Amino acid sequence: MRALVVYCHPDPASFTAAIRDLVLARLERAGAETRLHDLYAQGFQPCLTQAEWQGYLQSPENRAPVANATEDLLWCDTLIFVYPTWWYGLPAMLKGWLDRVLLPEVAFLMPDGVNKTIRPGLGHITRMGVFTTCGASRWLTFFIGAPGKRTLLRGVRLLCARRCRTAFAAHYLMDSSTPESRKAHLARVGAKLDKLIGARSQPSEVTA
Repeated sequence: MRALVVYCHPDPASFTAAIRDLVLARLERAGAETRLHDLYAQGFQPCLTQAEWQGYLQSPENRAPVANATEDLLWCDTLIFVYPTWWYGLPAMLKGWLDRVLLPEVAFLMPDGVNKTIRPGLGHITRMGVFTTCGASRWLTFFIGAPGKRTLLRGVRLLCARRCRTAFAAHYLMDSSTPESRKAHLARVGAKLDKLIGARSQPSEVTA
């Protein structure tokens, strides 16, 4: 198993960081090869530049500005996102990662003389995990439409293997969370991840 973990949070002491640490520990325990992209720590630039836009369709030259990220995306068979939900969606940093890294001839194939629609390019990815926190309640998030969740588990998922397995866990009402609710959420993340990767469930070591 080759797992790419894309982590997005500006505070290294956040609860989201505890989720990241749990995910990495469970992957290591399962014997996975793991690569971490900590977007804030790396100083990832989320804005697609004019030059990148003008060369967007020129493959493989379009990979050069984000070569490490595209290499790891093509390397992995398991893709995991860990991030906070802000305004019901993805943080700007993570959305920018999608904009700049999920490129033509990397994540998808452009229409050509034979094919009139975009085709998936991430058929090697067979597992996707999405682990997040939300300030809003579950019902309000669903009422708004959960655009962040839908972007990843519908939009990105469609670019992956046809039978790509998925796992999702969100801690809602994060602003009024308690030590007990956070501990319970870590246990949910661990159980869902273990099921996703086919590992035996273990109790969470992180109590946050």
